[in-house]
Amino acid sequence: MKKTLCILLLFVGLYQTTVSAQKEPKRDYYEIKLYRLASNEQVQKVDAFLKNAYLPALHRAGISKVGVFHWIGNDTAAEKRIYLFLPLKSLEQVSSLEDLLVKDTRLQQDGDAYWNTAFNEPAYKRIENIVLKAFPLMPSFKAPELSGNKTDRVYELRSYEGPTERLYRQKVKMFNAGGEIALFRRLNFNAVFYAEVIAGSKMPNLMYMTSFNNMADRDEHWKVFGADPEWTKLKVMPEYLNTVSKNEQLYLHPTEYSEL
Repeated sequence: MKKTLCILLLFVGLYQTTVSAQKEPKRDYYEIKLYRLASNEQVQKVDAFLKNAYLPALHRAGISKVGVFHWIGNDTAAEKRIYLFLPLKSLEQVSSLEDLLVKDTRLQQDGDAYWNTAFNEPAYKRIENIVLKAFPLMPSFKAPELSGNKTDRVYELRSYEGPTERLYRQKVKMFNAGGEIALFRRLNFNAVFYAEVIAGSKMPNLMYMTSFNNMADRDEHWKVFGADPEWTKLKVMPEYLNTVSKNEQLYLHPTEYSEL
């Protein structure tokens, strides 16, 4: 009897582990590298490095489908920006990416003008790294399915900062169990990723990226979203009120060498 009970408990434990694994899919990690630049010359230097040296080195390291974007404000703003989206399979890859710069001699050779730039002629003002973990309902990123010209495409990167950890978690819940991701999917927002920031300068924080054929296409999608009955109901639910203290919207164009 005792042996039978032990076997039964073992099977129950295995079943619960299996069910738990099914409920919690393996989630990817992402890194966003933000290059802050002071001039068009710095933009050109970083672009050349990324295209000719860094992306090929990433490919050699087994990382592909890298997104490279210019901020739309680059044309007029004093500070220019380049955003790099890196899809990763583990946190270990975050540290290995930094090692890549000093261990890959071919990268240094291909990117000589960037790597050996003089101290008084830097290629950028600063680099900011943001590490993210994919949401359960979209555990891996997805390359968008767009039909417009690449130069016209708009990638919208949104950042939602929470006033407290508890309220931030409610906003994360709103995207997952609350149905916001499902709504975006139904309305064809061509999301690249939804993720929580686990290391960055603005926390607690979640970020996501949607994509459109052009700005008019973007505006039309959000117009439909704002009027959707499901959204008008969801946004006033008490459990999801006051969950965002700051919402930042960034409009990006893909570079000609971007893989997304």
